[in-house]
Order: sequence, then C-alpha cells, then structure tokens
Amino acid sequence: MALRGLARARALYEARDDRARELKAQGKRIVGYLCYFAPPEILEAAGLVPYRIRGDIRERVTDADQYVEPYGCPFVRNTFDQAVKGRYDFLDGVVMAHSCDSVQRMYGIWTHYRPAAFTHMVNVPHTVTPASERFFHRELGLFKERVEAFAGARIDDRALEASIDLYNRTRELVWQLYQLRKSDPPLLSGAEMLEVLIAGGGLPAAEFEELLREVTAEVRSRRDGPSAKRARLLFYGCINDDVTLIRLVEECSAHVVMDDTCIGARSLLGRVTNGDDPLAGFVRYYFTGFQCPRTYRGTDRSRFDYLIHAARQFQAQGVVLYILSFCDPHKLDLVDVRRYLQDAGLPSLVLEDDYTLTNLESMRTRIQAFVEMVA
Repeated sequence: MALRGLARARALYEARDDRARELKAQGKRIVGYLCYFAPPEILEAAGLVPYRIRGDIRERVTDADQYVEPYGCPFVRNTFDQAVKGRYDFLDGVVMAHSCDSVQRMYGIWTHYRPAAFTHMVNVPHTVTPASERFFHRELGLFKERVEAFAGARIDDRALEASIDLYNRTRELVWQLYQLRKSDPPLLSGAEMLEVLIAGGGLPAAEFEELLREVTAEVRSRRDGPSAKRARLLFYGCINDDVTLIRLVEECSAHVVMDDTCIGARSLLGRVTNGDDPLAGFVRYYFTGFQCPRTYRGTDRSRFDYLIHAARQFQAQGVVLYILSFCDPHKLDLVDVRRYLQDAGLPSLVLEDDYTLTNLESMRTRIQAFVEMVA
C-alpha cells in the first residue's frame, strides 16, 4: 500500500533524493538550486524539475577540505562536500544566487570541479532601492533566457503563469498547515511541519501540492497529534534542513508553533502577484519582501515587526534564535533582534552550531532551562 500524508512526507524526507533520481530515470532533467532568489517557477515553466540542494548534518565534511578553507559557512561547505562525494550526480544543472559571499565563492569552485550541463549564478543586490530592483529584474530576465536556452524552447507566457499559479497554491496550502499550529496544543508539530517542507523541496510542484493536500486532510482529522499543553516557541534563524534540532526543542516540553527560517515561513508563505510582468512579481516576492538578513534594510529595528507579529499571532511565549558559525548576516542582526524581542516582552535563547549538532546535549540542557523560564 502506497504511503500517504505524513508517512509519505517522512519517507520522502528520509530518502532525500530518491524521487528526483526516479524522475531522472524517466527522462526528466533535474536542476538543483541553493536559494529561492533564483525562482523555481521559472525552471518549472521550462519543463525542468527544480530540486532544493540540501546538506547532510549527519555526515562530517571530509572531501571538501581539499578545495575549501575550513573558515566559512559550514552549511555551504557541507553541500559541496556532498557534491564531491557524488551525492548530486543526478543533477543536470546547478543554479545558485549571491545570497552571501560563501555561496558566490562556492559557485565558482563547484562548477569548476563538478561541472554540470547547465550552471548559472543569479546576482542579487544587497540593498533595496528602485535601482537595485531594476537590476534584479534584469538578472531574472537573464536567468530566464539561460533556462530557455538549456531547455531548448522559449518559456511560454501561459506556462509561466501556470507555474506561478501552481506555486501560489502550494504556498496557500502551506499556510493552511501553519494555521493548524495555532491551537493549544497544535495539531501539527514543528518537526512534522519541517519534514513536509523539506520533502517538498525534492518534488515537482504538482506532487508537492498533492502531498500538502494529503497532509492537511490527515492533520485536520487526526486524533494522535501533540497532546500536552507546553511552552510555545518561535524558531528563527539560519538555514535548517534537518529536523533534529526542532525535534530536540519539542522533546524539552515545548511546541515549535511558528518559524522564520529559509525553509519555512520566510520563503514559503505569501503570493507572487501574477500580472502583466511576472518578473516584477518575482522581484517583489523573492527580493523586496523576502526578509533575509543578507539584504540590508537600514538600522531601524522596526524591520523585525513581522517577527513580533508572527509570535503574537501564534501565541509564542519565547523565541529560539538559531545561528550557524560564520553566518555574518544573521550574527550582525542578532543584537538588534534580541533587543527588539526583549522590548516586546519575548525572551530569547541563542543556539549556535557548526552544522554538525555535536553539541546536542549541551543544547538540550540550555533549552530545558529556557522552557522552564518561559512556561
């Protein structure tokens, strides 16, 4: 019997790239991307399969040390290590964006030592101004042209509109799942939510939509979800593409009811406006409105208002701030975001890791103490 709903999501999460390899065997071309600044809607509209590149927090970086210095983003180093070890040999293309300097540097190293049939770097400005928005619009136009050349056909306007509509439907379904975490206790745990979202990154959008509908129907009717009323926490920070840490927080008598991370609310909620100029819609969604610390928005701490609003909306009693070593954008924001949370009456806990979770037990002790404080 085929798995459905949460069981299917967990299987896809654990299997990582099995579905992508199946599609590859069927003749589909798979293009890996490292960040949403290169809109997957464009790849999908060209008949390609977008695949979100992940690291493997359980595997120590070894082979990449021959190419990359150790003092850099551990997540980016880990993804390249997976590539060197052949983990991504099924990819026909690799797309990266200048989300940070580590990614930009890694693009050159990756495409030199592990070249693919199609590679592209999307340049992304670091400040939001009318000029930078125009620049990013041109960059997306160039990206679209490069994708068309690789796909061997022009991306039809109707195909792009259909792709945008499809991704908007998946975002709406993701938001519906988030809504089911507002109850006390929530109907869906934070670990379960993250498994679903990570699983979706390895699927064509239509299959992800189907999975989301299955999960939503199951969760709405379930009787075996989280039962106890516990401390309600919001999880904020860097890329988190493994459920271990979220599961640890929830093992410490807490519910992760909301998040603001790269794989989560930060990039998977909202809509791309599909008007006469789809690229302008991408600019608004993936650049102007994308609340990533790598984009400078001034020093006014009101830039974190959205975070306070999310905490209030989901009745979070505290915030876990997850920071990766050498992630300068998040670290530079850390002081301001902690002060702003404190001023709003929201206590916070900082957890720093080098993308290995070797300090898991010391984290457990600190999380338990934090939960006791906020409960």
